[in-house]
This record gives sequence, structure tokens and C-alpha cells, in this order.
Amino acid sequence: MPHAAPDDDGWARWLAGDAGGDPHGLFAPLLKGSFVLGRSVQSLDGKIATATGKSFWIGGAEDRLHTHRLRAICDAVLVGAGTVQADDPLLTTRLCVGPSPLRVVIDTNRTLSPNYRLFAGGPPTLLLCAEDAAGPDLHGSAAVARVARVAGAGLDLACVLDVLAQRGHKRIFVEGGGITVSRFLVAGLLDRLHVTIAPVLLGAGVPALTLPGVDDPAQGQRLAWTAHRVGADLLLDVTLARQ
Repeated sequence: MPHAAPDDDGWARWLAGDAGGDPHGLFAPLLKGSFVLGRSVQSLDGKIATATGKSFWIGGAEDRLHTHRLRAICDAVLVGAGTVQADDPLLTTRLCVGPSPLRVVIDTNRTLSPNYRLFAGGPPTLLLCAEDAAGPDLHGSAAVARVARVAGAGLDLACVLDVLAQRGHKRIFVEGGGITVSRFLVAGLLDRLHVTIAPVLLGAGVPALTLPGVDDPAQGQRLAWTAHRVGADLLLDVTLARQ
């Protein structure tokens, strides 16, 4: 079934009544047209998981609620195959009022088993794989769509967004993992990035972002952000220019 979301006025009323409204103004900009938003929840030393892949829970309860509210206002929540393997997530809006979005999994070579919870029922799920990946048009209960491949770099992410837009999904939440969010960022396909920094040190672990390096700090991309206290965590709302 399609994502049964309110119109923008309905979302404004929802924000006013759900979980204390929108005191930081983080949701209001997302109610205007289409967008692609990336997400990272990381430790103070820049890790999104321990060296063994465990990420529950780096952020606090308020930050988890923020993630679920983002899911609710989006048409689709997207993750990579690595996140499914590591976390076996549900990607639903269990912590807040609001519809669960279409759940989208990028699995370029179609390596995931259909036994993960995303493929076993619940809200609709769409698996995106390469055009040359073998397999049927269903993966467990999930529909399958085929997308052009970029040599050595997985799926063509611009084509991924086109496929979703053609299906009526224009508010896209790229929830993880770090490699998937990084690929959207490097491709210039994010409008915003919500980065939560939790006051915890993990030492060794999975880096939040994996990006091409520069030779000099002056060559790095300077970003504009606003900072907000969310429970015990710091949330950075980063504004980007989607290409």
C-alpha cells in the first residue's frame, strides 16, 4: 500500500501536537516540496558503531525519537545492505504517531538473504539492485526494482532517486549506513544532513563518513550548520546544495 501521509498542513498540525512540537525548527523546512536528507548518529570520536558492528544505542532516547519522526514525515527511508546485515532494522515509526514510510534497501549485487525482518512483512519494502543482478521480482515480501550500475561504485544514485520519484516518493531519508550516506554526499545528492554527536568515546570502530581525502584543510568543503541540544546529545542541521 502507498505511504499514507498527511498534506503539509496536516504535518504542521502533527508537529504542533506530537512530542512537544518542533522547538528547534528542524522539521518545518522539510515540509516544503521534495528533499533528500542524510543522517548520522555518531560518537564524539566519529564512530557510528563499534569495531564489532554494534550501534545500539549511541544516541539517547530523544535522538531516537527524532529519527522516528523523520521517518514519519518522509515518503521513503533508505539504507544500504551493510546496515541490514549489521542491525536487521525494521525502519518503522514505532516511537511516534505517524505513518511508516516505504522501506528501501540498496543491495547492488543482491547478496542479502530474504530472511531479514524488512523482507518478512510489515510496511512495504523495495529492494534496489543492479540491472544485471540475478533473481526474481520479489525478495521475500519486498518488491524488486533494477537500477543502472556505475562501474566500481554500486548503483547510480541519481537513478535511484529517479526510480523513487517515479513511484511518487519525493521526501527521501537516507538513514544509513555511513558508506551509503557518504556516497550520496559525495555525489551532491543531499539537501540536508542531520548529524547527532553523542558524548561517548568508542575508540576503534566504524567511521561515520568515508570521503575522498584532500591534501590541505583549505581544500575541504566548509559547511553551514545550526546546532541544537537534543537530550544529552548535540544535533547538527547541515544545509547542503543538491546538484
